[in-house]
Amino acid sequence: MASADTSASAPSARRSLAVKLFAVLLLLSGGAVLVTSVMGYLQARDALEDSIYNALTIARKGKARQVEAYFHNIRNDLVQLAASKMVLEASRAFRSGFDELDKQDVSTDLRSKLAAWYEAQFMPQTRRLLAKDVSVDEFLPSSAAGIYLQYYYIAANPHPEGMRDLLDDAGDGSAWSREHAIYHPLLRAASSGYGFEDLMLVDPHSGHMIYSVEKDADFATSVRTGPYRSSKVSTAVARCSAATDRTTVCFEDFAPYLPSNGDPEAFMAVPVFDQGVIIAVLIAQLHNEDIDAVVNSDRQWRQEGYGISGEAYLVGADHLLRSAPRAFFENRDQYFAELKAGGESQADIDAIERYGTPILHQRIDTQAVQSALAGVEGTGEIIGHRGAPVLASWGPLAVLGTRWALVAKIDSAEAFAPVDRLRRELLIASGVALVLVIATGAWLSRSLLGPLRELTAGVTRFAAGDYGAQVAVRTRDEIGALCAAFNGMVGQLRDKNAVIENKNRENEALLLNVLPAPIANRLRGGEQSIADGFAEVTVAFADIVGFTAMSSDMPPAEVVTLLNGLFSRFDQAAHELDIEKIKTVGDAYMAVCGLPVQVPDHAARMMRMAIRMVHITREHAMEHRVAMKLRVGVNSGPVVAGVIGKSKYIYDLWGDTVNLASRMESGGIPDTIQVTRPVYEKLKDEFAFEPRGVIEVKGKGQVEAWLLRL
Repeated sequence: MASADTSASAPSARRSLAVKLFAVLLLLSGGAVLVTSVMGYLQARDALEDSIYNALTIARKGKARQVEAYFHNIRNDLVQLAASKMVLEASRAFRSGFDELDKQDVSTDLRSKLAAWYEAQFMPQTRRLLAKDVSVDEFLPSSAAGIYLQYYYIAANPHPEGMRDLLDDAGDGSAWSREHAIYHPLLRAASSGYGFEDLMLVDPHSGHMIYSVEKDADFATSVRTGPYRSSKVSTAVARCSAATDRTTVCFEDFAPYLPSNGDPEAFMAVPVFDQGVIIAVLIAQLHNEDIDAVVNSDRQWRQEGYGISGEAYLVGADHLLRSAPRAFFENRDQYFAELKAGGESQADIDAIERYGTPILHQRIDTQAVQSALAGVEGTGEIIGHRGAPVLASWGPLAVLGTRWALVAKIDSAEAFAPVDRLRRELLIASGVALVLVIATGAWLSRSLLGPLRELTAGVTRFAAGDYGAQVAVRTRDEIGALCAAFNGMVGQLRDKNAVIENKNRENEALLLNVLPAPIANRLRGGEQSIADGFAEVTVAFADIVGFTAMSSDMPPAEVVTLLNGLFSRFDQAAHELDIEKIKTVGDAYMAVCGLPVQVPDHAARMMRMAIRMVHITREHAMEHRVAMKLRVGVNSGPVVAGVIGKSKYIYDLWGDTVNLASRMESGGIPDTIQVTRPVYEKLKDEFAFEPRGVIEVKGKGQVEAWLLRL
């Protein structure tokens, strides 16, 4: 009887233990599934949010660097131009000619003709922009010279508005016009070459604008007492007139400028010194288009990764836009509807419609803008200027003493759409996983014991990155053999992983020293052969004329120092313009723009690089007291780029584009930049090229070429 009871109780105990084990496994597994799903969702949301913030911040900082580089280049170009002999002599000549005209009487007929031109051509647009009726007398020049020059170079100019700069000499016989015929073509070429909207000279004593390339309505007026005395150009002149340093730069932020049809214009001014005395203020007028194109990615928002609602925008210290919002371009009706719904004043909406742009007329006062204008960088979810929640990255942008706020954002609804889909998918996956856990737990509770749990724990630790994980070998059966095999595998993988990590660190340091970062990343990713075709890049070759003969009489150390100093300055210029240096061979320098990261303005960047290389060579030659000139050849077109070599890598270019760029350099003229037709066609509106005609090129026959003389 006792024996029967004992035998009956054993299965019961085993069934009780199995039930308990099953219950524990079910609770643990079910809880793990639930926690994993919730944690997975939260971590995915946080990871997505972080990745979006990182992408927005990278985009914002990239645009900030582009804007800063734009103004930095303009500043350097303007300071260099103001220090040139050409500008100094032109300032003297125009001041003298203007003063001579101002002493003469102006006929009533000439004054009446100028007033008639204003009434017919200038006042209708001005009254529309100002939204009020103003008298023409408020805008006519008050000086005799102003009336005289505006008549001959504006009212009587045979060229239409926008092309008045083509008139070199009005033929009136005045001394001012004779000097204008000499210096205007040079200053016009400089203004066009540097990309200025206009280039002006102002007499700091009288405030008269004694010269202007474009000959708009501000030409020959007094910026001190004339119709534009309250404009930003007047402020820039007043500041620079008191300068004591010839490198002083006076920058005035964008504002609507009536002589330019009310467009947003900024002004950068520098003093022109003559024997320690300021005789003129040189002013570059800058249009908002270049900055707007950078911030708005040339309106290629989707291609730049902004999706359907993302954008970047620039706001001034007055909380007014310096770049147009995306909706203004994509859906103007919706844009104005959102302005009205957001509480924008009707006066501001009317101004946007009247001027045809929200720049300087739409006010943005979000938390991101306030923080950025206070000098604080940050990211976060805020209410955007359209009234919807957005993820944003913001930061200040300082340009020559002027602080702006730069914001990159995307709507929260669009940003978190993938996470919402993930939540639904996790709910489904969790349900399926729970069913599997119940079935598997029932079997495990009956068949597996402690050693397997220990092995599972060891595997989990190893999967989490604990390469020192070990499990105890408690039995000699199959589970014990599996534990022993696991311990051996962990030891081998730990040793191999240490070797691999050391090799990876060595390879990474070596690759980054000899290859561009994107190419190095591809090599690290496992690509065995890297060769890419690029449909459109710009290649430049530069060579020092007669360097071999010059260096033959110099000590070797001095030759190396001279060449290293020059090429180091070239490298710095290339870095500032995002141009990739390919190699140097002797005294030859090769660079490319447009790869491995493609940029739309590669030809313009390379031309600016070439100009700076010529100027750098001149400065370097003067500093080292040697006779040294530079030839530069530039060509645009397709190339093949790749990595060659096994033990010593090199990143190089091949193709007809490269060969022809080299021939442009070898067949060029010292102190000039020789370009091919593709470069000329791209940049003929930005740089003052002169045709060289057809030249003989080795291996190509006769090829057209153009020169940019500096």
